[in-house]
Amino acid sequence: MPRSALTGTRIRERRTALGLKQAELARTVGISPAYLNLIEHNRRKVSEALLTTLAEALAADPEALAEGAESALFEGLREAAAGAAAAETPPEADRIEEFVGRFPGWAALLGARQARLAQLERTVETLSDRMAHDPHLSDSLHEVLSAAASVRSTAAILAETEDIEPAWRARFHANIHADSERLAEAAEALVAYLDASAEGETGLSSPQEELEAWLAAKGFHLAALERANPPDPETVIAGAPELATTAARKLALAFAARYRADAHALPLEPFRAALAEHGPDPARLAQVFGTDLPVVFRRLAALPVEEGGRPAGLVACDGAGAITFRRPTPGFALPRFGAACPLWPLYQALSRPMAPLRAVVEMAGRGGGRYLAYAFCQPSHPQGFDGPQVVQAWMLVLPEPGPAQPGDLAVGSSCRVCPREACAARREPSFLAASD
Repeated sequence: MPRSALTGTRIRERRTALGLKQAELARTVGISPAYLNLIEHNRRKVSEALLTTLAEALAADPEALAEGAESALFEGLREAAAGAAAAETPPEADRIEEFVGRFPGWAALLGARQARLAQLERTVETLSDRMAHDPHLSDSLHEVLSAAASVRSTAAILAETEDIEPAWRARFHANIHADSERLAEAAEALVAYLDASAEGETGLSSPQEELEAWLAAKGFHLAALERANPPDPETVIAGAPELATTAARKLALAFAARYRADAHALPLEPFRAALAEHGPDPARLAQVFGTDLPVVFRRLAALPVEEGGRPAGLVACDGAGAITFRRPTPGFALPRFGAACPLWPLYQALSRPMAPLRAVVEMAGRGGGRYLAYAFCQPSHPQGFDGPQVVQAWMLVLPEPGPAQPGDLAVGSSCRVCPREACAARREPSFLAASD
């Protein structure tokens, strides 16, 4: 029976949904609570026999816990059920496995429709953010409209005025010709910009996006810098097609230098061993290695992702609240442009430097879920005691299985695309609120 890297997560979700304590389930299947805890956190593989025993104790289908070939279908149906939870007759989310078994055709059709809906929603959100905040797009559109208005104004003068002197008529004709050329050039530049952005993200709108595109192509893991004798950062970034501008290469150089320092402080194999022993507890890992929390955050986000696994999300911001780094994780939407949700623990940490924060957050929208967010703000004084204090906050985002709890912190991506109308921290209305 095929099993994904999240089998333990699904076992934990099922146990939590049934209201069973970890010790109760462990006693029922004949294993220790500590071993079950390792399984539920995906740090121990589950044998065929134990998986069958666990499935019987949880009144679940072993294949539903393993979720081999049908993993995407089950996840899609869960997303569809979560999106319709407020309906007058909500779907029976606890009977998804039965639905797939009895009506595989209808289940596949619904799963495909949900995937298409999620894709369209992401497209709308991206385009909305881009239209609102992309400076290059805004400037290009303004140039097109300005040129068109100038042509229209001059043409109106020629059409409505009969007794124009020849010299002035010639001047107006010259203006129309020049403005027409400007309009054609602006329109051509706008189309070229949109085509470049749609094709390859090498014509990205900012150096930060070029850096993130380069890191995404590498899975945010720079294997060359994990060696005992790593190469220079200049060698690592050399020839990267995503780093098209000088500013992006400077950002990548600084990132690679910090990555090499982090890898030296927390070598990959010892870090993996500590992670297997202590779990993804940043405070405990920082204590074991005698390092700062942001270093642990970055190392957790830089771990290679196994097939079927989910990466740790990581977000950083400066003292002005501007996002300076994004490492996405599925379901936790990060805005591409503009400000993020003001309720994120990331921003709460800015007002409490050196004080670690932890919160279980629930992301709004279809496909969202529960996440355990760790945040920490670290001040520095790069110009010495007499210079200004510079702060940077980091937030690590880890999946947190189980149903929503009353104490969870309700957050979103950004106000523009967040459907929670009653949020006390809302800055502007959401265009999704009326339809969600």
